[in-house]
Amino acid sequence: MISDIASSPFRKVKIMMEMIKFEHTIFALPFAMSSALVAAKGMPTWHDIVLVLIAMVGARSAAMAFNRIADAKIDALNPRTASRALPNGEISLQSAWIFTILSAALLVLAAYELNTLAFVLSPVALAAILGYSYTKRFTAFSHLWLGLCLGIAPVGAWIAVKGEIGFPSMALSAAVILWTAGFDIIYSLQDVDFDRKMGLFSLPSRIGPAGSLIISRVFHALMVALLVWFGVLTGRGSIYYVGAAFVGVFLAYEQSLVSAHDISRANAAFFIMNGCVSIAMLAFVAVDVLF
Repeated sequence: MISDIASSPFRKVKIMMEMIKFEHTIFALPFAMSSALVAAKGMPTWHDIVLVLIAMVGARSAAMAFNRIADAKIDALNPRTASRALPNGEISLQSAWIFTILSAALLVLAAYELNTLAFVLSPVALAAILGYSYTKRFTAFSHLWLGLCLGIAPVGAWIAVKGEIGFPSMALSAAVILWTAGFDIIYSLQDVDFDRKMGLFSLPSRIGPAGSLIISRVFHALMVALLVWFGVLTGRGSIYYVGAAFVGVFLAYEQSLVSAHDISRANAAFFIMNGCVSIAMLAFVAVDVLF
């Protein structure tokens, strides 16, 4: 009996982490740290590193929890998402709201501890990441809004280190926006029929899988070009450009995993390959900047 009581909070935490897909923090976080390394021209202070990590976790957790709240009724109708924690009752709506508010507060608190500009802009960041949850109701370019949510990370990390919005960080942000939009288009191929039935907007549901994949591939090609531009703007060395080339290879392979007629490997393309992209980029940036 005692063990059941003790395990209950841990089980709820595990369910909550699964609900917000905590492991997907790996997408934007390495780009934030890459931006921080370049902005600091070396290793940032531990103060900045820890606060950037806290801000990133808070922002993403708030965004994902709010997204689950906003989409709870829609998720309950979609066979692919009906088993999520909110639709199936494993997490209460009240708990999800409390988690969202606490996560948002974590972001604002970390921004306050960083510097004035980070604190002033934290509500703007929150508005952007929370607003994404409603974009599929009115625009097929919701993928780009999601990209903006992740693209905030490099700019935010640059502000954390330097206290200003640097133009190079905007180039890296644009790269992340297009990268994210490209892989989100691939992911949304799984819901084409459901989105059309519910009147939801996504590129695949509006123009079809074939045309959407072309746009996804253009976005990913432009992402690599923007990475190169970021390297030029910040005076990166040859190691960095090798990393950008690796990213291009990973993205080309990701695109090869899906076609308009076969989306069976969409999940592998979504998580595994994009995890490789972000981690590889951070590794090459770290070597280039530090050594």
